[in-house]
Amino acid sequence: MSKICQITGKRAMVGNNVSHSKRRTKRKFNVNLFTKKFYWVEQDCWVSLNISAAGLRTINKLGLDAAIKMAADKGYLNA
Repeated sequence: MSKICQITGKRAMVGNNVSHSKRRTKRKFNVNLFTKKFYWVEQDCWVSLNISAAGLRTINKLGLDAAIKMAADKGYLNA
């Protein structure tokens, strides 16, 4: 399973670890992802989503139906 939020489309980024001597080594900045189940009232079913903390705030702000429609329009939702 890839580390991509299904609502916001956030994915892991690449950057550098910088030591005290300014030596740089590659590292990965992972997304704060977790699997959460939501009850989708409009479809009368439970939906399991792989979402980030920012995606959860988006769902709380817009509502599940609007957030899923927005993600489907942008192509983030692979359902």
